[in-house]
Amino acid sequence: MKKSCFIDVETAERLAAKYPTPFYVYNEQGIRDGIRALNRAFSWNKGFKEYFAVKACPNPFLMKIIHEEGCGMDCSSYCELILSDSIGLSGDDIMFSSNVTPAADFEYARKLNAIINLDDETHVDFLAKHGGIPEEICLRYNPGGNFSISGAIMGNPQDAKYGMTEEQLIRSVKKLSAMGAKRFGIHAFLASNMIDPDYYPTLAEILFELAVRVNEKTGAKFTFVNLSGGIGIPYRPEDKAPDLDYIGAKVKEAYDRVVVPSALKKLSIKAELGRYITGAHGMLVTRAIHVKHIYKEYIGVDACAANLMRPAMYGAYHHITVLGKENRPLDHVYDVTGGLCENNDKFAIDRMLPEIVPGDLLAIHDAGGHGYAMGYNYNGKLRSAEILLKQDGTDELIRRAETPADYLATFDFCDIIKKELL
Repeated sequence: MKKSCFIDVETAERLAAKYPTPFYVYNEQGIRDGIRALNRAFSWNKGFKEYFAVKACPNPFLMKIIHEEGCGMDCSSYCELILSDSIGLSGDDIMFSSNVTPAADFEYARKLNAIINLDDETHVDFLAKHGGIPEEICLRYNPGGNFSISGAIMGNPQDAKYGMTEEQLIRSVKKLSAMGAKRFGIHAFLASNMIDPDYYPTLAEILFELAVRVNEKTGAKFTFVNLSGGIGIPYRPEDKAPDLDYIGAKVKEAYDRVVVPSALKKLSIKAELGRYITGAHGMLVTRAIHVKHIYKEYIGVDACAANLMRPAMYGAYHHITVLGKENRPLDHVYDVTGGLCENNDKFAIDRMLPEIVPGDLLAIHDAGGHGYAMGYNYNGKLRSAEILLKQDGTDELIRRAETPADYLATFDFCDIIKKELL
């Protein structure tokens, strides 16, 4: 089966002439359209706001585009806070959701007046010491057990390191109230990459009911529920993208059933989608450089797992289009591999593709979320450039490719590396 590709061979070759492969390319129009569809689906909730999960694609050029569409940023580390700060964000434009949090991270988040999302009850005193308790704060919930939809298990919160129990959450709310907190939010992330459209409605009902219970037990004022991330993208051609209008309508049904009749009356809804925002709108473009015939047929490309580790790490499927050969028969079986000294460095195994020869350009789909972001430098491999395909059809370099000097930069305190080699 085929998937549509937002880049053709002529565009890819034009880019490759300017920015050597491999490189990431992002579709600005697709990113903007996706955010607008999300906002329309939740337009019934006047306080709705998406906080882009920066960890999915930490590039300030893309973050600025996303912010222009009305989104805040969900940060989980000091450097992600720096990126948000660099594009001028502060206050309720930043949600800081972290775990095992260093003191400096809390202090920076409080300096920016970001909304803090606490992962554990022991962090209450830690935050009080390192940054102070804000008037509005969020708490992360872990319900334990298995998370299921219509009887099918979708996740195992009991095995996750994130969040706190309901009893811990109640104790934390009482303690935070005594320390000056006045408004509260509740957050939970129970499953990842869900294309089942009932995920958000099921999670929303859990959190709405929890907010009502905790309000009844503590009297605390709850102002929002953060449904976090988890809405997935259709990696495989046969997968169906989640219907956002259906999701928004079903969340509203739960809201009207649980929140409206309660003492709370209303809640703002927040989200922190990352993969949904950029995932399907980013591709890794790589060139075939070798063909190997042994017990299997191998296509060697100039990208590797250091550029996109999801297939090697998770066995994740990423569709591959051989650019310029979209209409050729899929009559060859290949493993598509990179050049790492690791046998799991494969973008595809036993994949049916058209005949590939050295020089062909391959587009690896759905790499815009947790693609570049998870890159690394094993075997001395260098991270690639990132390019934006703009709405007007032009392109813009939004991150240059690394050089050997970047790889060796952490030795700049000494003269062990000869300057002429940099």
